[in-house]
Amino acid sequence: MDAERISIAQDCLNRAHDGSLSFPQIVGKLIAAGFEGYTVDYRCNSQTYYLPTGENVTFPMVQSTSPVSQAFDAAEVQRLVRWAQSNPSDYSYVAFCEKVKQAGCAGYLVSFLGRRVVYFGRTAETQVELFPS
Repeated sequence: MDAERISIAQDCLNRAHDGSLSFPQIVGKLIAAGFEGYTVDYRCNSQTYYLPTGENVTFPMVQSTSPVSQAFDAAEVQRLVRWAQSNPSDYSYVAFCEKVKQAGCAGYLVSFLGRRVVYFGRTAETQVELFPS
């Protein structure tokens, strides 16, 4: 993968964590750079970005203090996604990550092609969220 795309992916990850880019802005930047999606893995504490060619790049995420809960609570994950989408003053990506882990989310797969995010638990339970229209 070329250095420019690696830089764009790293910038998107950094700016998600510092709150300077919203999810729609990040998606736009990544699509414009040719990415087809990415995966967040809370158990490995990493984020991997994918190109259609099969090339990928993985970055460590900001270290978290809380583990992924055993039980997957799909309703709570859905509530947290709606909280994030409404972008209230108390929202931050870091807080979202901590809260979904408490709801048993082990990670999620973002598909730009499918316009959806698949959240998954430790036992492979899932919650699918479509991108807002």
